[in-house]
Amino acid sequence: MSNFKKNAFLYSTIVALGGFVFGLDAALISGAFKFITAEFNLNEWQVGSLGFGPGIGVLIALPLAAWSSNKYGRKATLKVIAAMYLISALGSAFAPTFITLFLARLLGGLAFSSITLAAMYIGEIAPAEGRGKLVSMTQINIVVGLTAAYFINYWLLQATTSDAEWVTTLGVKEYTWRWMLGIEILPALIWFGLLYMVPRSPAWLIYQGKEDEAKRTLSKVIPEIEIDAHITEMKVSVAESNQDRSVGSQMKEIFSKKMTIVTIVAFTMAIVQQSTGINAVLTYAPTVMEQLGLGEQAAFQQAIWIGLVSIVFTVLSLVLIDKLGRRPMMIWGLVWVILSLGICAYGFGSAKYEVTNKAISEMAHIPNINKLSSLVGETYPTDIAFKEAVKSVMGDVSARDNSSEFLQKSAVLNATLILLGILSFIAAFHFSVGPIMWVLLSEIFPISVRGIAIPFFALLSSTISALTQFLFPWQLANMGASTIFMFYGAIVFVGLLVLYKFLPETKGLTIEEIQAKLQRK
Repeated sequence: MSNFKKNAFLYSTIVALGGFVFGLDAALISGAFKFITAEFNLNEWQVGSLGFGPGIGVLIALPLAAWSSNKYGRKATLKVIAAMYLISALGSAFAPTFITLFLARLLGGLAFSSITLAAMYIGEIAPAEGRGKLVSMTQINIVVGLTAAYFINYWLLQATTSDAEWVTTLGVKEYTWRWMLGIEILPALIWFGLLYMVPRSPAWLIYQGKEDEAKRTLSKVIPEIEIDAHITEMKVSVAESNQDRSVGSQMKEIFSKKMTIVTIVAFTMAIVQQSTGINAVLTYAPTVMEQLGLGEQAAFQQAIWIGLVSIVFTVLSLVLIDKLGRRPMMIWGLVWVILSLGICAYGFGSAKYEVTNKAISEMAHIPNINKLSSLVGETYPTDIAFKEAVKSVMGDVSARDNSSEFLQKSAVLNATLILLGILSFIAAFHFSVGPIMWVLLSEIFPISVRGIAIPFFALLSSTISALTQFLFPWQLANMGASTIFMFYGAIVFVGLLVLYKFLPETKGLTIEEIQAKLQRK
């Protein structure tokens, strides 16, 4: 590997580490929900708000990130984001009340714009032939962070059953969820320090008229002979744009006639990526696994499998994206997503729930468990009907706190089929629309508007994500798993039709060549 490629890889790796912190932040909360709910006596809307809180934060942050990345640069904005992750992790770990915890999660959401800025920066510093791989590194770091979070949560959960001295000394049993959320402090601190090593984006430097510094940055990542041509292409891209650099002017350019195809593709990808339901499944992974009737411990173990599958197929996507191309991987990947969601919907739709005397005897430790005797002999066709019946005899609090065990002892379903469907869905997402959306967003916009355009469409994606996570606990309680997966599949199908018609192939092209290919005259 040449020094140029090594430098591009190093800078991209450092910036992409923000994805690892993001993955930790997004998934550590999944293991903490049950403990937080019990400590603060939360209802389903409050639980949803802890998943939704970061979504609100990112909605606030992305417009600010767009402004900051244009005015102060990608690097400076990333450093601010890293600091916010650190403060959010500290606030979450030591939160004395639900409101304090919500506000800390909200601050973490402000930092979620790291994904957008990482894709933007790497897309601007990476050579064309390796851009797909390098931009995809952010997604790899996300899934590694997610997987690490599942392992950490499971390890801490196991520690609560241990009498080891360190468990007692550190208060792991008493403060389980605080340890889960506090783990993020160290990687956030490390990332903040490493960001001082990366140079400023050459595209941003040209945008700011700092040509000499842009050349110095480019000299680290591409051969000397290519620098002048690259500088010329970037200057032409900026010169051909609207020279009024206000946000309103740039938004007008994004939605101009010449960028119709670009806008359609970006809109569709932003909506489809989060409408798959991926963040709902990942954020509430143990909760989803409990729907299989596996119980709390097994649910955490199965959630770890989700993380491992995410890593394997994201790596596979990274290896193939610059060989197979963006379009075939996106289109066939979405077909795979739809089929996987269909398997999940069928598996949950064919399930039934029955309470037996044997199951009641095995749950003797639950107060007033004999009340369930009135349900013996009844068969419930959906998880919703079963939960309502349990709630009617056991009460809201007992039904909530013991939901995993009630499901485990009463579910009659093809757990293997459903688990395969979920893992297939995770694989399909991380092979296709997960990483490829960020690669395409880093490629399809000209330099003049990318500082506004990428955060804008990330904002749209984050809005869908926030709504999905907020509604998911309510959906589980009121719609049932089968209907939820059918709903997600229907939205993805519509998006597939649009992308099949408009999505171009961009592999191996410079950003400026992509503009010439996409923009209408």
